[in-house]
Amino acid sequence: MGSFLYNLIAFAIFVLDIWAIINVVRSNSETMKKVLWVALIAFLPVIGLIIWALAGPRGNSRLGSTH
Repeated sequence: MGSFLYNLIAFAIFVLDIWAIINVVRSNSETMKKVLWVALIAFLPVIGLIIWALAGPRGNSRLGSTH
């Protein structure tokens, strides 16, 4: 049971990291900032994800868009 829970948590972190990286790439930030954010998220998955959630660039959301 413990192994299953560990794998589930690891998978959830992986999915959230991918989502964060996609948001960084879609953001309007400069290319070098995007590279640094992606590296932070990739090399420090949990800590990078938390830092990105607090201070990172967000992608352009289509929700609420008038276009």
